[in-house]
Amino acid sequence: MAKGFASTTDMAEKKVTFSEIGADLYAFTAEGDPNSAVIVGDDGCLVFDAQATPAMAQKVIERVRSVTDKPIKYVVLSHYHAVRVLGASAYHSQAIVASQETYRLVAERGQQDWDSEYGRFPRLFQDAQSIPGLTWPTLTFEGSMSLYLGEREVRLMQLGAGHTSGDIVAWVPDAEVMFSGDLIEYHSACYCGDAYLREWPSTLNEIRAFSPKAIAPGRGDALKGLSTTREAIAMTRDFVSTLYGAAEVSVAKGRSLKDSMAATREVMDPKFSGFAIYEHCLPFNVSRAFDEASGIDDPVIWTDKRDREMWAALQGE
Repeated sequence: MAKGFASTTDMAEKKVTFSEIGADLYAFTAEGDPNSAVIVGDDGCLVFDAQATPAMAQKVIERVRSVTDKPIKYVVLSHYHAVRVLGASAYHSQAIVASQETYRLVAERGQQDWDSEYGRFPRLFQDAQSIPGLTWPTLTFEGSMSLYLGEREVRLMQLGAGHTSGDIVAWVPDAEVMFSGDLIEYHSACYCGDAYLREWPSTLNEIRAFSPKAIAPGRGDALKGLSTTREAIAMTRDFVSTLYGAAEVSVAKGRSLKDSMAATREVMDPKFSGFAIYEHCLPFNVSRAFDEASGIDDPVIWTDKRDREMWAALQGE
């Protein structure tokens, strides 16, 4: 079991890798910490997911400047979670782009999420006082839209809910590369506390239909080659399907949430306990899966108070 609450004792710095996954396409990864990615075009570049603070974003900017001096025109947010968005101000971009649903979620639960995530994983919020406030998208869309970096098209799409109800992906047609956000993880646990677990597998099928040659996932190593991208999609599908299946059985049998946690461990620990942030995520994941299997369609808002009450009930200090 995890020691202490969530990831409050995880203070070890992670090694950053900045790898090219297509022509002028880069993945910023850090051993299971939240990833960012960079798309370079003719007249500028785009950063996909911003990191948690302006100080953390500077680490991405340093890598951008190691490959191009073109301006960062766009910051694209895959979803609303604080560790993905609160560093956006550092880029001084022309626009912060997200789905209209992500904008709605920022308004509905952005502050609670910020407080919650900071309490769970303080290491990811380096120089937290530099955050100027909530990150508000300045350009939003529904369905799909294309951004152009000169001749290079970046197609932003809502392919379905999964990690949140506002998830988007970025597809670069000329390179056949996908930027998935937390819809896909690789050897890292999926955080499912705000998830739509029944819909998530069908959203993964939509991504798979593109047959991406490479994927920048939300956490874990960059994925290169069709066999590796398909493995990662299948691994993510297995994770969320196993989680929800365990909750369905528990609810059908009238088990308590605590007993559902134990039953979920029986089926998930053998396959996934070695994944990054597995113990951190599991209580939140079981709580959401139990709710969804019980007919609570929309995720209950997490607060720092609710986090600790749930953790004490399911995981123990």
